[in-house]
Amino acid sequence: MAHWSRFEKELELETRRLISHYTSIQDEEDQNFQMALKFAWSNFKFHRFLDTNRHNVQRSINGIHEKLMVHSDLSKAESWLRLTGEFLSSPLPNTEETKTEVHYSVLALLLHLSDSPSNTNYCERPRLKEAEKEDEFDWAKYLMEGEDIDTGPFPDTPEWSEDESEEEDSQQPLSREDSGIQVDRTPQEDHEQNDKTVQVTWTCCFQDSYLHLHSNLYNVWDQHLYNTGPLYLPEEKSFVTETQVIRETLWLFSGVKKLFIFQHNDGKVTVRNDVVVTHLTNNCLHSVLEHIAAYGQAVTRLQKFIDEVTGHSAEPCPPGLNSSSSSSSKKSSDPPFRTYQAFVWALYKYFTSFKEELNTIEKDIIAKDETVTLSSVLERLSPHLAQITMLHRVFCTGVADVPPGTPNVLRASHLLNTLYKAIIEYDSVGEASEQSVALLFSLWVETVRPYLEIVDEWIVHGHLFDPAKEFIIQRNKDVPVNHRDFWYATYTLYSVSETVESEERLSDAASGSSGGEQASSSRQHTMVSFLKPVLKQIIMAGKSMQLLKNLDCKETEQPDDAERKSLYTLFLESVQTRLRHGEDSPTNTVTEQQATKKSLIKMQSIVARHLELDDIHDPLLAINFARLYLEQNDFHEKFSGSNVILDRSSESVTCQTFELTLRSCLYPHIERRYIECCGNLMRTLKKDYRLLGYLQAMRNYFLLEAGDTMYDFYTAIFDKVLEKESWQQLAFLNVQLQEAVGQRHPEDSSRLSIFLETIDPARKKQPVNNLDGLTLSYKVPWPVDIVISSECQKIYNQVFLLLLQIKWAKYSLDTLRFSDLTVAAKRQEGGQSEESTAKEPINQQIHRMFLLRVKLMHFVNSLHNYIMTRILHSTGLEFQHQVQEAKDLDQLIKIHYRYLSTIHDRCLLREKVSFVKEAIMKVLNLVLIFSDRWQAGFGAWKIESIDKMESDFKNCHMFLVTILNKAVCRGSFPHLESLALSLMAGFEQC
Repeated sequence: MAHWSRFEKELELETRRLISHYTSIQDEEDQNFQMALKFAWSNFKFHRFLDTNRHNVQRSINGIHEKLMVHSDLSKAESWLRLTGEFLSSPLPNTEETKTEVHYSVLALLLHLSDSPSNTNYCERPRLKEAEKEDEFDWAKYLMEGEDIDTGPFPDTPEWSEDESEEEDSQQPLSREDSGIQVDRTPQEDHEQNDKTVQVTWTCCFQDSYLHLHSNLYNVWDQHLYNTGPLYLPEEKSFVTETQVIRETLWLFSGVKKLFIFQHNDGKVTVRNDVVVTHLTNNCLHSVLEHIAAYGQAVTRLQKFIDEVTGHSAEPCPPGLNSSSSSSSKKSSDPPFRTYQAFVWALYKYFTSFKEELNTIEKDIIAKDETVTLSSVLERLSPHLAQITMLHRVFCTGVADVPPGTPNVLRASHLLNTLYKAIIEYDSVGEASEQSVALLFSLWVETVRPYLEIVDEWIVHGHLFDPAKEFIIQRNKDVPVNHRDFWYATYTLYSVSETVESEERLSDAASGSSGGEQASSSRQHTMVSFLKPVLKQIIMAGKSMQLLKNLDCKETEQPDDAERKSLYTLFLESVQTRLRHGEDSPTNTVTEQQATKKSLIKMQSIVARHLELDDIHDPLLAINFARLYLEQNDFHEKFSGSNVILDRSSESVTCQTFELTLRSCLYPHIERRYIECCGNLMRTLKKDYRLLGYLQAMRNYFLLEAGDTMYDFYTAIFDKVLEKESWQQLAFLNVQLQEAVGQRHPEDSSRLSIFLETIDPARKKQPVNNLDGLTLSYKVPWPVDIVISSECQKIYNQVFLLLLQIKWAKYSLDTLRFSDLTVAAKRQEGGQSEESTAKEPINQQIHRMFLLRVKLMHFVNSLHNYIMTRILHSTGLEFQHQVQEAKDLDQLIKIHYRYLSTIHDRCLLREKVSFVKEAIMKVLNLVLIFSDRWQAGFGAWKIESIDKMESDFKNCHMFLVTILNKAVCRGSFPHLESLALSLMAGFEQC
């Protein structure tokens, strides 16, 4: 090893240290150590690794720099490029050159060992260079060695006496630009001097009152402008202290209008231009004061609105149901409505707390326990000022920007929507706006109180109390409760379009009497956002309760208002219960931190189970609710009492899930009241007013479900027709109807009647149309006529007329006797002419008539069975089941109307399939003609008429089979499948 180089010796030493470190073998003579040493030396000397490619390393360096730039890690990118460049340009311990293979090898090793550079938090550590050692050699002593220096009689005396300096300075006049002390303005005649220096005699003792240069910054800056600006003209200034500025700032925020620094002009707050302080420049001071004036103007505008609504009263009262505050409102013909009063009450409570903070700051200034600066005051008030800016923005959007003359309903809806959208908007920011969201939530809770009180009064007592017409639903007093149109035309739903900002009125009749569901795709209407999910329930519960109040039933008994909690109180208590559900005080045996942790885990599990009841699986949300509960111990006090004072931080988590809070804390109370009111109404209508009985009566008489009763009625008419007697007499029809109904349903005989409407004679060209104009009427008492209206009876009559026509055709074919035709034929056999026998034998003609009768009977019976079984019976069973499941009257009305619409469509009475009905009517008309000629016998008609009847029936039959098969194949009319198959079977036998 004597011939080894220094590098090899160092490598040998480092190799042994490496093996000892990784194998933990300290004895170098050990066999295992020697084997490891040989293995390492073998790899070092005879390795198969390629040398480092400096181009690849440089590309990697550039690639990492580009990656960091793409990820916007500018500091990393700059440090990476600079440090790698410095490393390549610096020598190594054993290498004097730069950018050698060793440099690139080291960088390649670091690149292989490094992780993703964009996912690493890196902060460059400062590299301190060794400071150059100061030369401590005393050159003065060295150079002056050997020189004699006269130090005077008192060598210990300092060279410069401070007292003498002070005395000299006290006698020397100082210039204004050097003094930094406020002096009088220099006369303008001195402008012609080149140096523009004004000498002022000034005497001051530094020991007693030393003034820093910054305390006279304004004078220094003003002197600079005076010296450098040839056209600079001095102006008279009003010097104030910073304490005075702070005091006027606090007064401005308190609502004081008569101030010195801040002035009110036409609702705007301006700043005097001649106000200065000694330690700030004019521009700096005015920049701060203008900023303060902007906040002051917002405060003034909000305070003015509060005064206008409260009528300049000293202490406004919270709005209530009796609207007593309207008596003390401002002297005008149109007092503020309750939603504005509630909003003002919320603003008033906020400004009360804000003014308490201002009073605290003013007391701190008076106490002089610590230095109070304008900057510290603004920093202390910065959260309040941010909230005032937000409140002013909400006020401008929700109140001030509303055009004059806008109805109260639109004003109230717009204000509540503005608060609602502001909560959602600020909540999307996250924790940065937690205080703002909390304040907005407290404002919303107060402002929504009148709306919830109106809803509560309506759904509990059936009385829509809204004297100012601010609620989105308004009562139409022209329609009494006991009117048949009460359910459709009593209430008007107001909605406003955001794009047009115009008033729209949607009546309940147009919206299916439920309101809010029929939103056009081309024109989106918005109303009070928080009521949208339960608007239908509110309308149904309110109308049901008002209807119940006018019915003689025991279901309307309600508890006394003194014992009952209002909807608003229930809402606040639900929020409180949601946040404090499952509270348990920690034991004293554990520490406070452990108790908090255990309570948090327990609350999280409880809230998670509570949320799962609403099909909400969100563990993070459960943790947020639990943490809020643990942090806010005064939530119950804040929400209890008539005058609710919401803490700014107590409802922050409710705002993070604002819509979830409404779904769990407000909507269930409305839903519960809706189910109770509508359930009572449905039970009353079914039990006391025989609603189901009247629906059954309509099916019995109009849809002929009472077959035996209606058979006696319509067969009397058909017999008159067969006997060629007049049946279109109102007295005859009513007598037959009363006799038929009175035998089996005497309770309906007084309610049921029949009428003959005047029909255009042109429509009665065909025999089947002779029944047109026959109208059945059933007197339905109130309130059942809300469900069975006159419009519904019109649809019933259309189906009734179709059934009569089918029954007539079936009755005409059923009453035909073969003997009638054969007897008439035998009479004509002896007297028939040669001409008639040459055409076709009589027996052949009779046989054709028999076959045609069978075909017509198959068609009519197929149609009759389809209508009576597949349509009326099966649809009626489904309808009865839906009626039993109906939760409210509106749903029952829709079910009944849907039932009528279904049977109207399936009976082919819709205009869209009128061509199918025309073909059926042709066959029915053909049946009546055929029956008439059968009864007339031979001689009354010619043999050619049989050919025409067979041809017409075949054409109509083929047309119907083709049309119905195509409709069934397309799947558009699945209910026609049975009729199509039946007619197809008859068609194949033709």
